[in-house]
Amino acid sequence: MQYVYGHDEAVANFTAALIPHVGDRGFGPHIKAMGVIDEDGKLIAGVVFHNYDPDAGIIEISGAALDKRWITRETIARIYQYPFLFCGCQMVIQRVPADSENVLRILAAYGYTFIKIPRLFGRERDGVLCTLTYEDWIDNKFNKRFRHYLPEQQEAA
Repeated sequence: MQYVYGHDEAVANFTAALIPHVGDRGFGPHIKAMGVIDEDGKLIAGVVFHNYDPDAGIIEISGAALDKRWITRETIARIYQYPFLFCGCQMVIQRVPADSENVLRILAAYGYTFIKIPRLFGRERDGVLCTLTYEDWIDNKFNKRFRHYLPEQQEAA
């Protein structure tokens, strides 16, 4: 797999089209995005960093993919190194529909905390505000094993 940067709008549009509650509205201005390209040169996944608040040290992450093979160790490292190591964020946020059990299970394993919010995605669809602090990222079992938080790992990624 390869990673593409600097094509923020194209990757964000691709990603938004795969997320029903985002769709044509997109992610707004001032976004950064990372695309994941497969061995055939096809964009198969995108991660968008949006709603950045540098004063609070928080950023929101949204992602989507056509293929489950995109979520590798290196991809996970790159996703979280950007907000925590490059931007200096103290917390990342994801909004997830409450019925997206697979996504919530993955985020729980990664150390996120959850706040259920009724109607977050409309009158008939509850959501979960998922938060991951820098300290919880450092302490999660994946970082303890793969050391993604170390600057030398950042350069290798």
